[in-house]
Amino acid sequence: MGGAERKHVFNAGPGALPRAVLEEVQRDLVDWQGRGLSIMEMSHRSSTYEAIIAEARQTIADLYALPADWDVLFLQGGASLQFAMVPMNLGSGGAYLNTGTWSTNALAEARRVGAAVELWSSAERGFDRVPGPDEVPATPDDAPYLHYTSNNTIYGTQYHHVPQSRAPLVCDMSSDFLSRPVDVAPYQLIYAGAQKNAGPSGVTIVLGPKALLHAYTGAASVPVILRYATHAKKDSMYNTPNTFGIYVVGLVAKWVRDAGGLAAMAARNAAKAEALYGALDAHPLVRGHAEPASRSQMNVTFRLETEDQEAAFLRLATARGMMGLKGHRSVGGLRASIYNAVEPASVDALVALLADFKG
Repeated sequence: MGGAERKHVFNAGPGALPRAVLEEVQRDLVDWQGRGLSIMEMSHRSSTYEAIIAEARQTIADLYALPADWDVLFLQGGASLQFAMVPMNLGSGGAYLNTGTWSTNALAEARRVGAAVELWSSAERGFDRVPGPDEVPATPDDAPYLHYTSNNTIYGTQYHHVPQSRAPLVCDMSSDFLSRPVDVAPYQLIYAGAQKNAGPSGVTIVLGPKALLHAYTGAASVPVILRYATHAKKDSMYNTPNTFGIYVVGLVAKWVRDAGGLAAMAARNAAKAEALYGALDAHPLVRGHAEPASRSQMNVTFRLETEDQEAAFLRLATARGMMGLKGHRSVGGLRASIYNAVEPASVDALVALLADFKG
């Protein structure tokens, strides 16, 4: 790839993409595999593109060892649209674990659609933790699902266990999708915006049993395009999909597979997180936001003693080719998103910056 020297990309989303994937996209952008047209010009109804989307679907299914009776959908609208589609398709009365901005929004949207129960929240603590394995209250008997957000990008917290529930689980895995193995048995639905670990923005991946995704049982008033069955029956091509985005998601999934799969990716991410948290814990000017047991391996959030120090840190980071370290606008501070594609060398560079920074 030509142009300027590549940055250390710590953006929270759209996040870093694997260099090998970017180079493959660059190679094929104008003329996809000698076909004489770009992937962006290709009809989504062509047999060529049908093979591309089928391969992307199968690669994700293989990575998660999905049962044969599960399906993979590629939708649009991000996780934010899923906040409404989940209760529209699964039913009113879902229970929610509230651990940050996106789970707050999911709960609010469910309440616009119907009823929803906030079963647990860390809002009063500034969302600095997720509930422990024994802290989740019993799910109401009539709840059709228990919804949680596995990783909280803004606050830097992550579940390192699967919540126990009498109701099937629904999980927003937007910011740790493809980052670690998941046993899908307890889940009714998993969804993820691609723009963190799985690809570019504009694609939403939904995993679930075919019995749920292919058979709509909700209200007649729900628009056809907001029903999972509409998309499942048309192989995610009810309307024109994000053809280019799905193509890149497929390339990223193959990159994960070729790197050793989800277990290897989890080990890589754990090593990066351990190095960075070690440097933060050793620094006299740094305080982390998340409680240690809830620390995210995807989004590392921290503060310095003053905003002036944070501004100075960001200036030094920029001078060293690092971008995306400013915290979310709603909370401030600093945040390093160390997704799958963030190389260990980038984390090493950030650790070196911390060692050099004296305030």
